[in-house]
Amino acid sequence: MRQSHRWLGIVLTLTIAANFVAMALGPPPVIIDYAQLPPLSLLILSGLYMFFQPRPGNFRHRSGHSGSIRVSGSFCCGNGTK
Repeated sequence: MRQSHRWLGIVLTLTIAANFVAMALGPPPVIIDYAQLPPLSLLILSGLYMFFQPRPGNFRHRSGHSGSIRVSGSFCCGNGTK
């Protein structure tokens, strides 16, 4: 699923580039104007599908865990100096 999502992104990018090239040469045909809609629609649907899929191993059980995060150093510079 992720691989097809990536390829849809490439196809969408190519259709947008083709639209810009066609616009530079004059008024583009209607088919070029609307060529982005099918890959965009499929990209949105596949992205939503992947977003709502649970990913096992990503969620941790909180039993025995305080939930606090330890951070060393400074938030500013990352090397402990301010």
